[in-house]
Amino acid sequence: MYYAFARLGFQTQNLKEKSTMPTHWYETFFRGVAVDFWRRIMTPEITAAEVDFIEKALHGSPGSRLLDVPCGDGRHSIELARRNHQVTGVDISDDFLSAARESALAARLAVEWLRADMRDMRWVSEFDGAFCFGNSFGYLDPAAAEEFLVRLAAALKPDGRVVIDTGTAAESILPTLLPKRWHKVGEIFMLSEARYQPEDSRLDIDYTFVQGGEVETRPASSYVFTVSEIRRLLKRAGFGTTSIFGGVRGEPFQLGTPRLIVVAKKGLAE
Repeated sequence: MYYAFARLGFQTQNLKEKSTMPTHWYETFFRGVAVDFWRRIMTPEITAAEVDFIEKALHGSPGSRLLDVPCGDGRHSIELARRNHQVTGVDISDDFLSAARESALAARLAVEWLRADMRDMRWVSEFDGAFCFGNSFGYLDPAAAEEFLVRLAAALKPDGRVVIDTGTAAESILPTLLPKRWHKVGEIFMLSEARYQPEDSRLDIDYTFVQGGEVETRPASSYVFTVSEIRRLLKRAGFGTTSIFGGVRGEPFQLGTPRLIVVAKKGLAE
C-alpha cells in the first residue's frame, strides 16, 4: 500500500446495489493479513487528524449529511458520526462493511452502510459534502474516474464540497518509485514489488505479507493521474474551485510530496 445497516427508510433506488459484481483486485485485496497490516498503520490518532481536515474542508457543521465513498472499514464514517454528522458509507467489500457495522454497533453510533461500486451512485442533491480517502480514486481508469466524479457531483447539494485523497498522483509517486520495498508494522512484514506501465499510466504492485509462518500475496493496480489531470476531471464533472494540499495539516503540495489532497466545490469557479 503505497500510502496506504441500511437505515430505516433509506431510498435504495438512489444507488444500484449489485448482487453479482465483476471481480476486480480491490474486491478481494482487503482481507486476512493485508487488513491487519492496514489497520495497524491507520491509528486512531491518524483517523482523528484526517477527520479534523475533512470537517474543515467540507465546512461540516453538526448534522451535516456526508458521504464516505468508498468507506473501507468505516473509520472516518464512525468518527464523523461520533461528531454528530449524518454519514453514509459505501464500499464494495463485504469484509470491510461487516467490520464497519460491528464497530458502529459497538460504539452505539448510527451510520448508513451500503455495498456497491463507487460509480453506481444515483443520489441527486442529497449530501452537503463527500470524501474519497485512501488511494481509492486511483483504482479507476480515466473514463471510470470521470464517471465517478459526475455521480459524486450529482449527489451533492449546490455548493457542496468533495475531498479526494491519494498517494498515487504522478508528482507524488514517480519521483521516488523503487522496484522493491520492505515495510514492517509490528510483527507483519510486507514486500511491495512495483512496475510502472507508462503506456497506460498505471502502477502494478505485487504485495507479499508475512506474519509468523503465514504468507499471503496480493496483486494491486492503480492509475497514476497528474494533478492537472485530476483538476480537469473535476471541472468536467461540474466542480469549480479547487485547492490542493500535501497533508491534513494543510501542508503545500510539491514534487515528491507523498500525499495529495484535493478539495473541490460544486459549481462555477469563484
